[in-house]
Amino acid sequence: MKPGYQRLMLAVFLAGCLGLASLASSNATQAQESAKPLKLTTSADHAKFQELKQFFASGPELTKVCISCHTEAAGQIHRTKHWKWEFLNPDTNQVLGKKTVVNNFCISIASNQASCTGCHVGYGWKDNNFDFKSEENVDCVVCHDTTGNYKKPAGLAGNVVTKDMEFPPGSGKILKAIDLSNIAQKVGKTSRDTCGGCHFNGGGGDGVKHGDLDTSMAAPDFELDVHMDASGLDFTCATCHKTSAHDVAGSRYTATGKDTKGAHLRGNPANGNPATCVSCHGNGPHKTNVRLNQHTAKLACQTCHIPAFARGGVPTKMVWDWSAAGKRDANGQHIVLKDEKGHITYESRKGQFVLAENVKPEYAWFNGTVNYTLLSDKIEKNAEPTHINKLDGSPTDGKSMIWPMKVMRGTQPFDPINKTLITPHTAGNDDTGYWKNLDWAKAIPVGMADSGAPYSGQYDFINTEMAWPLNHMVAPKDKALACVDCHAKDGRLAGLPGIYLPGTHSMPLVDKLGWGLALLTLLGVLGHGAVRVMSRRKV
Repeated sequence: MKPGYQRLMLAVFLAGCLGLASLASSNATQAQESAKPLKLTTSADHAKFQELKQFFASGPELTKVCISCHTEAAGQIHRTKHWKWEFLNPDTNQVLGKKTVVNNFCISIASNQASCTGCHVGYGWKDNNFDFKSEENVDCVVCHDTTGNYKKPAGLAGNVVTKDMEFPPGSGKILKAIDLSNIAQKVGKTSRDTCGGCHFNGGGGDGVKHGDLDTSMAAPDFELDVHMDASGLDFTCATCHKTSAHDVAGSRYTATGKDTKGAHLRGNPANGNPATCVSCHGNGPHKTNVRLNQHTAKLACQTCHIPAFARGGVPTKMVWDWSAAGKRDANGQHIVLKDEKGHITYESRKGQFVLAENVKPEYAWFNGTVNYTLLSDKIEKNAEPTHINKLDGSPTDGKSMIWPMKVMRGTQPFDPINKTLITPHTAGNDDTGYWKNLDWAKAIPVGMADSGAPYSGQYDFINTEMAWPLNHMVAPKDKALACVDCHAKDGRLAGLPGIYLPGTHSMPLVDKLGWGLALLTLLGVLGHGAVRVMSRRKV
């Protein structure tokens, strides 16, 4: 074959290859352009499931459809604190959880389940006979709603309203139905809104309990929280509170006081709590300031980086005085008083409140162990308040760090004969509910009977305190505490045991030596000056 002919054949072959490649590329582009748009946030579009395109008369009816595909989900939920509201602390052997503990906000769920369980991840928990083994009682949508239309009104035992209804009966107030079918077809990942639906409103209202969690955190800006900044990093709750088999990481019952594990490594289950600051930032977070890194041996990150709480425009309750409850107006009606911003400061059914914004935290050594005053524990009424929860820690145990706290102060009923706290029946439309009748003598026996605890028949009121370690509302670094906030007379950490802060504390022996050296220096200068003067006179 002649060389010229070979070159011609090669050219024809290459042109054919290029043509085929171009055609393939064109076909791929056309296929790409004609393909249906994909939802990259989920692997399943629930709007395509025919099973969800029907009327659901109740939550359990919907759950039955959910678990027909998500076969293990309900069983996973059954293992969690979100479902049980009960937790055995392995360090203290205390049985804790909302089902058990007493607080100084709404006090207890005992006999008040129908009202409190609007924030339970289940349906129908109205009394102690709730079936915790039922898979259909699990509420999938409360965590996975994306519409913002899913509602669980207080008083309905965590059930939803699928047909308009009057509630409470005889009140004339109509609860509007929600469309479970439409909501179910749009479920997705958890969000700040779904978690916040309960956690922003803990303790009976927006921002009441935590101080660092309220509705301002649904879409915070950079100044309010650098991590959840809706226009920035936009963290959801699950970004830090990593979830495995529906079990959410992080617990106020078994907190991590001091994280020595370092940055969290994926695939290493023994690498610590993924919800701590250290799990992302490590134990040496300040890359250009070694001096600041030395502070991390004793100070929790939150101590400097959460300079104040309730900073988003929503006040938090700092004091709740139940002993002031029960007053009526001249017509015998309940009283509600509000401040200039429209926030309730007194209610006949709940008592007196003190609200605050931009609150400076209190500080304490904390090693992660929390001991609760339970209904069976004996207490004494004296000048010191009863600690509903006592946060353990000391400067010498090697496990503690200095943490910022919201300290809630309350006055609540207790039994002066049995010397125990009390769980009154508060919520409810019945004659024994305190919120309706304002009669402690009727409300307390019912609540104590539901708790299964003895009651002497007498009640008094006792001052209590409850501490909440702060983790949210992390300020930008230029808004963190400065040196002078602590290293100054009456600084933030003044009076805290086990630390020496130049500028704040003094050591008598060192002070005496220092003043002695200063005096000797002064005498030396004066003596030297005197010698110089005398020498000149002689000349």
